[in-house]
Amino acid sequence: MNLKNYKPILNLVLLAGIAYLIHKLIFHLLKFNDTSFLYSMETLYLLFLGMSILIFIVVLKVKQRSFDNTGMSFLLATTAKMGFCYLILKPILQLNTHDNSIEKTNFFMIFALFLTIETVLTIRILNRKQ
Repeated sequence: MNLKNYKPILNLVLLAGIAYLIHKLIFHLLKFNDTSFLYSMETLYLLFLGMSILIFIVVLKVKQRSFDNTGMSFLLATTAKMGFCYLILKPILQLNTHDNSIEKTNFFMIFALFLTIETVLTIRILNRKQ
């Protein structure tokens, strides 16, 4: 196992950790109360980080076997992640409370953040031909 091949996963964990700390700081400074959220911020970050690591393991394995299919495997894995995220988001969408808008925005911001990180790191993988 070459550790250099798994550098995108290390970058992902590092970026996710930095984003979590910034996110937590913003919530603290703006005095948002996230205790009533259906999913805590930590749960969401760990869930999205786990799914992103799984996507990168798949992408890196496909890259080793067939570089031409790397992009397609990323798209397929991301589509599966979106379907899973919808199942997670469904209970939040069904809640009809006033504070629910912050929770929805929080979920979508974390989702968009991880999607952006995954996309940028995958582009870097695709730009580095063997």
